[in-house]
Amino acid sequence: MIAPTLTTDRLTLCALSDADIAPLTAFYGSEDHSRFVGGPMDPVMAWRALAKEIGHWTLKGFGRWSVRRTACDTPVGIVGLWEPYGWPEPEIGWYIYADHIGHGYAPEAARAARDYAYQTLGWTTAISLIDDANAASQSVATKLGASPEGPFDLPIFGKTIIWRHPSATKARG
Repeated sequence: MIAPTLTTDRLTLCALSDADIAPLTAFYGSEDHSRFVGGPMDPVMAWRALAKEIGHWTLKGFGRWSVRRTACDTPVGIVGLWEPYGWPEPEIGWYIYADHIGHGYAPEAARAARDYAYQTLGWTTAISLIDDANAASQSVATKLGASPEGPFDLPIFGKTIIWRHPSATKARG
């Protein structure tokens, strides 16, 4: 399955491709930026992480997108829908590359992904799993109207907090 293209006022969410390996390798190469999502990783493991992201679309019929600034086609991160084995339910997740943090791209892209999940896929709710020490992601979740619901122990990451997004009905209102 190929990811559909979504657009917002400033961003284009499109299928991940080989063009995403350089920014993803830089992201995973930085412990500061990737520590909450399995990093740091060497370039070989970053390539495998990209392949896993692309394969998720085939396995589940949804996944995450490459997020690009529409005006210049600059990649700013990866945002979207995620439910690998062992997750308690479908998640909305985001990685924003270091040079693009602080511009509001994560909530803008995550809102588009959530709208797709609710309006196209028929989801009625969604979560985000966020490490208790990840204040930046907690801020994004809050901007999306999500609230902490309780702890969840992820086998690969350890203790995280489930942040519950507003229901499909409330998100529209």
